[in-house]
Amino acid sequence: MDTLTLGLIGFVLLLLIAATVVVWILKRRASEARVDLALVEMFRVRVRAWWILFAGLAAAFLSDQYFDFAGHGVTILLFGFISFWALREFITLTPTRPGDHRALFWVFFLLTPAQFVLVWLQRYDLYSTLIPVYAFLLIPARIALSGDAKRFLERTAKIQSGLLICVYCLSFAPALLTLEIPPYSPATVGNSPGASQQPYEKAIESGAGEAMATGLGETLAANTAQGAQDPSGGDPSEMGRETADDELGSGPAIGPRVATGKPAGGTARLLFFFVLMTQLSDALQFAWSKLPSRHLIVPTISQTRTWEGLLGGVASVTLLGAALRFATPFPYWCQAACASVVIALMGLAGGLTMSAIKRDRGVKDFGTLVEGHGGVLDRIDSICFAAPIFFHLAYFLLTGHVAPTSG
Repeated sequence: MDTLTLGLIGFVLLLLIAATVVVWILKRRASEARVDLALVEMFRVRVRAWWILFAGLAAAFLSDQYFDFAGHGVTILLFGFISFWALREFITLTPTRPGDHRALFWVFFLLTPAQFVLVWLQRYDLYSTLIPVYAFLLIPARIALSGDAKRFLERTAKIQSGLLICVYCLSFAPALLTLEIPPYSPATVGNSPGASQQPYEKAIESGAGEAMATGLGETLAANTAQGAQDPSGGDPSEMGRETADDELGSGPAIGPRVATGKPAGGTARLLFFFVLMTQLSDALQFAWSKLPSRHLIVPTISQTRTWEGLLGGVASVTLLGAALRFATPFPYWCQAACASVVIALMGLAGGLTMSAIKRDRGVKDFGTLVEGHGGVLDRIDSICFAAPIFFHLAYFLLTGHVAPTSG
């Protein structure tokens, strides 16, 4: 594991230790400082949940380094288990009928594992379509074959929603580990995202680009003619192409480049940065929402989500994301700040959506696995909603391409 990744993990460790110390001090001096004990207890269980989450993630990273032959298999397996448990909590709250049981078997034991296996295999073309295309067609068809039409549309939609949120969306978090991040060096990173393109633009304006193209054309023609007389039977066009690649490889390529092989810790830092920002966004929005002047965003859905919390949380997370740019693969601070804003906004969307679902089902939490703070899905709702958006945004910011190709 590279130094920057270890440094980021150490930074989070220091934050957790500091938060734990603050909780201990507040509990000892609550009566003297007139601190609300309910808020202190809520902060305590939140810190405990953070310890569990980040300790598991750090352990998975270290295991991936030990079992290098498996790629990022341990971390992907960890997210697969979390996804399975979150889906279980979601389905438990939704009414099902005997006719849904076989479809649910396929959802839990076929589609969910298959989604994360495809992520491990780096098959973006398959894991990006398996659930929203094939599974969404398979589920209603399988339920219809059971012959039970009572509340058919409602039952089908609930299973599809759970699969989409808990499995499909969450799978894009470990998918960050499979991205091929282009290498950046101090010589190619300037003060603006277009700095690395300036030398080539100047070369083209000065006529050097035309000379390069002319020389390349002559090289291609010469090598093609030589290949036609090659007794080994090689393809002349292939020989010309190889020579052209060599000629082009002697200088820097124009446009975004994708690295080959596994970057040293870049993808691990990207995933750790994403999880850290989502949790900080939730915590900071909650802290800012405790201001005396409170304006609820959606009073009928959530009594804790306020406009003050949103604005204060987004601003704080943006500054933190920009400050932590050095520990991420982003070459520019504005990219890290932009990604942090998106994480904060999508985290809010996830929290409100899951609160609406709980209101509809008449429950406070999705489960009781995390002491005093509900179930797994209560802790990862912001991660689920932010993961696919952050995945594609990060890839675009790092490579200039909209979507990756299959590995």
